Amino acid sequence: MANGIARIPVPANEPLRSYAPGSADKQSLKLRLDQMLAEQVEIPLIIGGEEVRSGKTGRAVCPHEHGHVLGTYHQAGADEVAQAIAASQAAWLEWSEMPWEARAAVLLKAADLLSGPWRDTLNAATMLNQSKTAYQAEIDSAAELIDFWRFNAYYLQEIYEGQPASSAGVWNRSEYRPLEGFVFAVTPFNFTAIGGNLPTAPALMGNTVLWKPASTAVLSGYYVMRLLEEAGLPPGVINFVPGSGSQVGNPVVASEHLAGIHFTGSTGVFQGMWKQIGENIASYRSYPRIVGETGGKDFVFAHPSADVPALVTALVRGAFEYQGQKCSAASRAYIPSSLWDEVRALLAGQVESISMGPPTDFRNFMAAVIDESSFDNIMGYVAEARDSDQMEIVVGGDGDKSVGYFVEPTVVLTRDPKARLICEEIFGPVLTVYVYDDADLEQALELCDTGSPYALTGAIFARDRRVIERLSAALRHTAGNFYINDKPTGAVVGQQPFGGGRASGTNDKAGSALNLLRWTSQRTVKETFVSPTDYGYPHMGEE
Repeated sequence: MANGIARIPVPANEPLRSYAPGSADKQSLKLRLDQMLAEQVEIPLIIGGEEVRSGKTGRAVCPHEHGHVLGTYHQAGADEVAQAIAASQAAWLEWSEMPWEARAAVLLKAADLLSGPWRDTLNAATMLNQSKTAYQAEIDSAAELIDFWRFNAYYLQEIYEGQPASSAGVWNRSEYRPLEGFVFAVTPFNFTAIGGNLPTAPALMGNTVLWKPASTAVLSGYYVMRLLEEAGLPPGVINFVPGSGSQVGNPVVASEHLAGIHFTGSTGVFQGMWKQIGENIASYRSYPRIVGETGGKDFVFAHPSADVPALVTALVRGAFEYQGQKCSAASRAYIPSSLWDEVRALLAGQVESISMGPPTDFRNFMAAVIDESSFDNIMGYVAEARDSDQMEIVVGGDGDKSVGYFVEPTVVLTRDPKARLICEEIFGPVLTVYVYDDADLEQALELCDTGSPYALTGAIFARDRRVIERLSAALRHTAGNFYINDKPTGAVVGQQPFGGGRASGTNDKAGSALNLLRWTSQRTVKETFVSPTDYGYPHMGEE
């Protein structure tokens, strides 16, 4: 048995590729895009390391060209879920007792594979099936996922090194055991990195996992799964079970072996799962850990002293990168009346210049929203703004779903600070602005604090340090990730651990050691070297 004390390499954030015109990186990615567009893959379930075909299939398409089928995927039902649970339990003992260095090595190798030979594949799959531009894919399916795997391995070591104090004659130590059972990872369409992190973070800590990817992001999830297998992940540790939420989720939540939920998705779905778990609580072998990130209605709050060009750039990038389909996207803004005319002119001009089209054309800043349901939902909000005497469409407002699900970047001005558009999550390229009187700063801050049930991300813009401190204090509980003079998107692993409170989730901070701790059950061990041999104590010697 090896007896060296291993050290995980100190991680550094993965450098981003620019895909500049004429670069070798661009040529390589373009070639992989062409290859994927020319093929249709059949995506099986992967249960216990085996390919399983249920016969009930769905289609993976390009949102920007929804008639183009990239592949078909098999969907799990109750029978396949039962197989996956059995496979997870069969793999649990060996994996949970495997040396931590071996588990970490799987993710470190996966990170190097993704940094090298798998990079184009994951980026191309994300661009085509999730309609991300090359840059948005690069920061997600390459850099962020690589960072998750490298930093999590490092955090694992830090956690294990956390040990209690010992007194004379006693040796105290802690074990960080995996949970008994399996963890259910439910991942969204909008970040391939989340798809890769939610199942692997619990697995790194010795747990086995059932992974249900979003039905609109199965292609990239499938390639992540294949990459992990190439990195040496043993069969049954992560079981890949795409399918509908109810067909997969209901039998999972009903299982006595459910040990945890690692979730990113809608608030309603997460609350429904929590309710089901509560109703079933007496049937589980242990209390399931519930970790969730559930969306946001993220704000930008500007003070009259704000730098207008910086503010407008943050609004455009924060609201419209990846079509506003980020949980952290800027979707409401509070602008002082003294700045509004300048902000409006500059904002409208920049938005009108945005190029939109397929991500395979690298000149585009925006592509399509994810599917028809999303398109219809977004356009419903835009129609409400158009029909309201309390709202005005400043720029944008059109959409076309004939070829792809394209929604124009849209800015709405509202005179009602409690309108649905400024309070509800839309998850699309719609930014709603409320203009406040400069003299009513405190009232505007209160509107920002109470105007949404969410508390994920937010940004403030101001110059005076006293003002920055004042705004930061007033908005302390409005966001788990808070930005000063920057857009409210773009959290980096190891730099800005991500998560929010209120209706935005449990704030367990993906990208930090705090998240990994949730997937452990500590055992404290006290060893006494010379044990007492008499039950009495000194105070008993006299009356």
